[in-house]
Amino acid sequence: MDKIPILKIGHFLMVAIQVDLYDRLALNLEADLVQAVSKTGARGVLIDISSVSIVDSFMGRILGNIANMSRILDADTVIVGMQPAVAITLVELGLPLKGVQTALNVEKGMELLQQKMKITEEAEEPEE
Repeated sequence: MDKIPILKIGHFLMVAIQVDLYDRLALNLEADLVQAVSKTGARGVLIDISSVSIVDSFMGRILGNIANMSRILDADTVIVGMQPAVAITLVELGLPLKGVQTALNVEKGMELLQQKMKITEEAEEPEE
């Protein structure tokens, strides 16, 4: 059975989707990623879809589900590397991907997650 690797980088998890996601693989990724967030206490999830050229409504829904489940587990989700054709398709399918932030590349995505983590930590600091 195919599996997409999930890498832990500091407080974040990173997934680089390098293959076409068929339904079973997408569902496995969703379950594995949410399990990894829970197990590691990750504060952010970065999903690199730069190799994905086609997305359907099911894949869009899976990405939205991952973001929603991760948010419940106190982790932000950033999708990076979205190709213009994929963005157009998501809009045409009416999939707004609520709760999902995007960035142009992995570097900018990591910066965004670090900024969000810093803001959260500052908000949680008790006042003296």
